[in-house]
Amino acid sequence: MNVGSTAPAAVSTPLLEDFSLEMTGKDVARLEEAATAIPRGTRINVTFLGNEDLTMRLAAARAVKRLGFVPVPHISARRLGSQRQFEDFLAGLRSDGTCDNVFVVGGDPHRPEGPYDDSLSLIRTGLLQRYGVHHVGISGYPEGHPAIPGGVLWSALGLKDSELAERGLSGGITTQFAFDVDPVLAWIEAVRERGITLPVRIGVPGPAGVRRLMSYAARFGVGAGASVAKKYGLSLTGLMGTAGPDRFLRALADGYEPGRHGEVKVHFYTFGGLRATSEWVTGFRKEALA
Repeated sequence: MNVGSTAPAAVSTPLLEDFSLEMTGKDVARLEEAATAIPRGTRINVTFLGNEDLTMRLAAARAVKRLGFVPVPHISARRLGSQRQFEDFLAGLRSDGTCDNVFVVGGDPHRPEGPYDDSLSLIRTGLLQRYGVHHVGISGYPEGHPAIPGGVLWSALGLKDSELAERGLSGGITTQFAFDVDPVLAWIEAVRERGITLPVRIGVPGPAGVRRLMSYAARFGVGAGASVAKKYGLSLTGLMGTAGPDRFLRALADGYEPGRHGEVKVHFYTFGGLRATSEWVTGFRKEALA
């Protein structure tokens, strides 16, 4: 991690204000360990993995709230086996006071396990607002999706934007992480040209081992060729090393124009390293303000 480098003040304002983090249901102990390094009120997404159950997901959301943060539970459409399972989760969130914010996503299974094929179908049920949800996060894919054609992605994004507005739900877009700023900013500009004004949180990999970063990139279809990796600061010949997103954030600050890109913030994918990511962000912000 290149924490000792000089960063421009623009990085911290406004891009690193109100950043968000991601955790899994199994990361509660890691969150407790990292809590003192995370600003109170930080939005923390809780993923909806296939190897975690309702009890674990609800407990993680409760822990986020208990520690002074804003829980954003994920709901994976294709992992829901029935409407009853969907409502049980929403009812549990409402009972715990953790239902204000959710993030809806299609999910990994190739075939739906129940009646919901994608995140749009969850929004269209009307169940989100019935159970007290006020803000809905949706996904964005600046570099595309390995299993979904680009035209389908754009159509779905527009439909979700319209559906949220019609139902009186506020929303935001969180993108898949990337190693190259240029296609991300170009994608956001294309979003704005389509009349979509939802705030965008740009997905950024937290500091992690190079091998782990490359593994996740391959899994999610993120472009990580040799030239892109070098631009980000990854050494494909030094897979045992670690890398942080300092170069990415500097390039983002240089290219970001509020008039063209609208409201943009940063979302860190922590890969289980909640404390490492939080401390890295704290150090980077201090440098940016120095």
